[in-house]
Amino acid sequence: MQPFHTLPEDLVWTEVAPGNRRAVLSHRPEMMLVAFRFEKGAVGALHSHPHTQVSYVAEGSFDVTVDGTTTRLGPGSSFIVAPDLVHGVVALTDGLLVDTFTPRRDDFL
Repeated sequence: MQPFHTLPEDLVWTEVAPGNRRAVLSHRPEMMLVAFRFEKGAVGALHSHPHTQVSYVAEGSFDVTVDGTTTRLGPGSSFIVAPDLVHGVVALTDGLLVDTFTPRRDDFL
């Protein structure tokens, strides 16, 4: 069973693409919290998945595309993606997104 908390020193970062890495923060079968760290110019390529995703911009600035519409978001902003919608991001600065997925993304474990 996953512990009830995660400490920063326990995070395992996985490179997703050049300048983009992720760490699973917490999870249960019905929900998952994931941090995505981006370097300036890094791309979270357009993709879709069957999970609902809510993302919080913790640091930096991003152009966020959801279902063909692009919006520039900065710290404190958030966005939601319904299942199967095409979405992606471009990091305009170094930044950090904190994403929640429901149900859990088993492919991240």
